[in-house]
Amino acid sequence: MIINILQFIGVLASLIILHEVGHFLACLIFGVKVEEFGIGFPPRIAKLFEFRGTEYTLNWIPLGGFVKPLGESQPEIEGGLAASKPLVRIGVYLAGPIMNLLAAVVIYSIVFSQLGVPDMSVIEVQEIAQNSPAQEAGLLPGDQILSINEYEADSYEALRAEIYAHLGEEIQIEYQRDGNIDLINLVPRENPPENQGAIGIVMTSPVREISWFQALPLGISATGQHSLAVMRLPGQLIRGTGEAAGRPVGYKGMYDIYEGAKEQQLLPGTSPTINVLLFVVSITISLGILNLLPIPALDGGRILFVLPELIFGKRVSQKVQNAVNAVGFISVLLLLIYFNILDFTSPIQLP
Repeated sequence: MIINILQFIGVLASLIILHEVGHFLACLIFGVKVEEFGIGFPPRIAKLFEFRGTEYTLNWIPLGGFVKPLGESQPEIEGGLAASKPLVRIGVYLAGPIMNLLAAVVIYSIVFSQLGVPDMSVIEVQEIAQNSPAQEAGLLPGDQILSINEYEADSYEALRAEIYAHLGEEIQIEYQRDGNIDLINLVPRENPPENQGAIGIVMTSPVREISWFQALPLGISATGQHSLAVMRLPGQLIRGTGEAAGRPVGYKGMYDIYEGAKEQQLLPGTSPTINVLLFVVSITISLGILNLLPIPALDGGRILFVLPELIFGKRVSQKVQNAVNAVGFISVLLLLIYFNILDFTSPIQLP
């Protein structure tokens, strides 16, 4: 348990530090001075070193890190963040969440490269229904369907279209089994039993290996779909339509999910490493998207304050920003406390 807890803290801290690295790099790119880059949260243990005017520190609370730009809330300080142009500030605020989402793309790509992807151009028979035309004709699970009526079956859609274009009529199927190619004839049913298709097969595709680079488009797509799911979560919670497993969780809830990942509960049948990577990708996407929400004290809330200046050329009073951000910070803190209490009173159940 101690090892699991230390590993969990390490994973969570790394993802938060990665978020802050995004802000830090954006400050460097846009020429905003950074006074301190802290590993962990204060109080400070020690100053590790100083480089180009930035102090690198080690702090006692090991749950992440922070970046302290010069003049973050003081527009009168020249060269500081608050004195920078609106697009510079938006860029700095966006960089943290973007770093988390980029990490998700990389991790998802690694997962796909390890698991492989279905070769959708190859169609195999996975299951055959009892007393179906396919069973009576002699098809077996594992057979690869090559063509129907001499039309190449190079996709699920092509195969289905040819079958359903000849309901009640005899069709010829060319298939391959153990390296041998053969032909069968059968008649697709016009009114098959419930939950069965016209010829009574369940189709699948063999998995092929791909490189990490080839998996990048899949990683981008998976990150996008996962991000959309996270963005829909607040609305689902408000409407009461979100699943219990999809509610926000605190530290205990995240740790419970981490333990479930190590026990291969997130994606049964795969390695603990894949399951832990799926846990990590879930946390990093949540960090990225939730920080983009227009909530005061979060990155999205800070961006919201910059928009009037960008659109109308008029800055929102810094006093107003500070007051709203303080209220927002307290509200977020109270929510975190509530979610942590909920983790104990209503422990999360993995689906």
